[in-house]
Amino acid sequence: MSARLADIAAAAGVSKATVSRVINGTRGVASDTRASVLAALDTLGYERPSRLRPRASNLIGVITPELDNPIFPAMAQVVGQALTRLSCTPVLATQSPGGSTEDELTEMLVERGVSGMIFVSGLHADTTADTARYARLREQGVPFVLVNGFSPAISAPFVSCDDRSAMALAVTHLTALGHERIGLAVGPARYVPVQRKTEGFQRAVDERLGLSPRESARWIRHTLFTLEGGQAAAAELFDQGCTAVVCASDMMALGAIRCARLRGLAVPEDVSVIGFDDSPLIAYTDPPLTTIRQPVRAMGQAAVDALMEELWGTPAPHTEFVIMPELVVRGSTAAVPRS
Repeated sequence: MSARLADIAAAAGVSKATVSRVINGTRGVASDTRASVLAALDTLGYERPSRLRPRASNLIGVITPELDNPIFPAMAQVVGQALTRLSCTPVLATQSPGGSTEDELTEMLVERGVSGMIFVSGLHADTTADTARYARLREQGVPFVLVNGFSPAISAPFVSCDDRSAMALAVTHLTALGHERIGLAVGPARYVPVQRKTEGFQRAVDERLGLSPRESARWIRHTLFTLEGGQAAAAELFDQGCTAVVCASDMMALGAIRCARLRGLAVPEDVSVIGFDDSPLIAYTDPPLTTIRQPVRAMGQAAVDALMEELWGTPAPHTEFVIMPELVVRGSTAAVPRS
């Protein structure tokens, strides 16, 4: 082996230690140096280790949840456009109820030779899911980036929206309008973005209204990320006298508005509603929805940039890149009713 290392090092014009680092996949090797070593391996007729064998370098797998929520096709479009500009071909794989699982989609994409993958709101965001699947993917030599949902158990770059700050923006806006009974409608508690939204909401309510987490917990409802879920959560919150509801998605916010109207309440004259995402066309609802704009374009571009760094041999830090959201004030929020 030492003799082979010497031959490869001489052909590549580098040290044996550098050759060993490239073969073992050690970080910190410049991309041009890595390319020289791989070229020397090929020229001398040595078989590359499986992790270094060329894949279909122009194919990038993108796995998203179901496309019913408009924010997911919006994210897929941003990622796809960014990849296309880099002469890569995105291969979109979508999960759906009763359809292929994330593991099945991952296996399918790996078999087709994708050179990297981007997971959007996948199992990495579920605190009850087994993270070993991502370790196995890395062992196969397929780099990946995870969007929304950080786990310290997974070695990869993460890109997330700042969910805690998002809730602070929403609560600050509503309290400035005089609201003191503010509800939160979010998804299942096992998801990292939900946990962060809950934490951000309770912290903001504590700071703005002086309510402890125990006191504000009665105004939090966990439900599904759907219109029906938002409607059900809003019904309970309105029953408790909430004059405003912050929702974890725009679809849930539309459900909250439907609930208000079924009760004869006007939005925003009687109750205020805030969404999350700023999905396409949401500005044209009736009333136009006040929402927290998830920085989809910045997040998608950051995910692609991080993946390209992984592929080019200069991997991004295996940590979380958190991007700030923006409050977009439209017509679904107003001052608290005097009555």
